Amino acid sequence: MQRPMPGLTEFIVIIALLSSFVALSIDAMLPALPEIGQALGVTDENQPQLILSVLFLGMALGQLVIGPLSDSMGRKPLIYIGLTIFIIGCILSWQAENFTTMLVGRFLQGLGAASPRTITMALVRDCYSGRSMARIMSFSMLVFIMVPALAPGIGQVIIHLAGWRSIFLVFILLGILVVAWFGLRIPETLPPEKRTPLRLKRQLAAIRQVLTHRYTMGYTFSTGMIFGAFLGYLNSAQQILQVQYGLGDRFPLYFGLLALVLGAASFINAQLVMKLGMRVLARLAYWLLIGASGACLLVVWPLSGHPELWFLLAYFALAFLGIGLLFANLNSLAMEPLETHAGLGASVIGSLSTLISVPLGTLIGQSYNGTVMPLVVGFMALGCLGLAIMEWTERHHKVALIRQN
Repeated sequence: MQRPMPGLTEFIVIIALLSSFVALSIDAMLPALPEIGQALGVTDENQPQLILSVLFLGMALGQLVIGPLSDSMGRKPLIYIGLTIFIIGCILSWQAENFTTMLVGRFLQGLGAASPRTITMALVRDCYSGRSMARIMSFSMLVFIMVPALAPGIGQVIIHLAGWRSIFLVFILLGILVVAWFGLRIPETLPPEKRTPLRLKRQLAAIRQVLTHRYTMGYTFSTGMIFGAFLGYLNSAQQILQVQYGLGDRFPLYFGLLALVLGAASFINAQLVMKLGMRVLARLAYWLLIGASGACLLVVWPLSGHPELWFLLAYFALAFLGIGLLFANLNSLAMEPLETHAGLGASVIGSLSTLISVPLGTLIGQSYNGTVMPLVVGFMALGCLGLAIMEWTERHHKVALIRQN
């Protein structure tokens, strides 16, 4: 007998928690980056950023496999497999005695976290569509954003009490808890009669169908631009706030407050998306990001890239408001045409957008030079590119619709 679907609130919370493994694996590590680099013999101050970037690389590659497998095997088995790989990666990083081993463990964590990140999108797509899907994604992101708001503080407390290696033990325990809740409460959303047989020729044909869908690919590339900008911030945040501005142990507080802006953006999106639509909100968000970054550059340039802290925080708040509005809407727009092969579509979209974002975000992070200039320039440049790609996509989509009619 099929287990009934839990209530909407519980469904959103479980989806958000499954998605939060990526955010937790990143943000709880931020206060530990200097100590990890020192303990493992790293000499370049920017090199510990790779602890973040390599996780995204593993996640991007994992998503290429997870989607097709979930369309043939069902959603739940792949969640179990992915979280098992995640836990193995945590064990490896926990026991790491050199930087290479640490990076291998982080890669496996990303590889495993690809499963819940990809399949939760497919779970939502299995049950919802269109603006309702965007609304669910926004509410789940509201819960999900609480993780990065709290994770740096949690990570810092763990470091003070038991050292940075204990952070990975917390990851292991949380993984076991969440997978148990998911297994007990969420039924399989892809019944056997709707599954796609795992045949290489058919899978390649389906992948080609997704990759050649101009609308989906346009929004995937646009998502990659914004994700790249945000990854640049994640790579630079600890050095900017904790070192450049001397916040020390107050860094998690400031980082968490900025993360709450993303949560507020998701809440605003959930309220407005049903009235205005995803495209209107995405355009407004892009212009907010570009305008705020342009104004910031005018102020920061004469100050040699070191404005007052209050000004930088105000700029980040505006930029993250735009980024938060973009995250849910761009992903939903990319997924919208994919009535079939939802798992594979989520896999390709997530993998490709992440593969685009990793070199862009790494470039921004590795360009850090003791000022905020590389980050602000990166935000503005990628915002302009993302908007240009969106407008190109919409223009060609309208032409295609006119030709069909």
